[in-house]
Amino acid sequence: MNILVDADACPVKSIIIKIAREKNIKVFMFIDTSHIIDDGYSTTVTVDQGRDSVDIALINKVSKGDVVVTQDFGVAAMALAKGASALNQNGLIYSNDNIDRLLFERHISQKVRRSKGRVSGPRKRTKEDDERFEDALRRLIII
Repeated sequence: MNILVDADACPVKSIIIKIAREKNIKVFMFIDTSHIIDDGYSTTVTVDQGRDSVDIALINKVSKGDVVVTQDFGVAAMALAKGASALNQNGLIYSNDNIDRLLFERHISQKVRRSKGRVSGPRKRTKEDDERFEDALRRLIII
């Protein structure tokens, strides 16, 4: 098992590293060239800036049994299709039971934005979000 992180805008990298160290699990942080990560533990995979370049590199590396951390529903869907587990930075565990609905909601939001409609942005991150994420990651590692 490895943990693969869509790390460009991931607010829970330190939690991932803490748990991975405890459990001796390899971590791969995927970033583009506009970011720098050096946490002393994970392997950083840097790819060119480009639409979906981080997502493609991550999905090409993922294997059955891995855990993927991403905010991107499309990346989560591809990870699930490859037999990996996936969760977002707030502790939402993606599954075959919820991924279709999430992809559909993303599609509707994109349509609203294209028609100049308003879609609310993400809310401010809380300590409870971090706690929920840590709990969810620990549960996925045990599975």
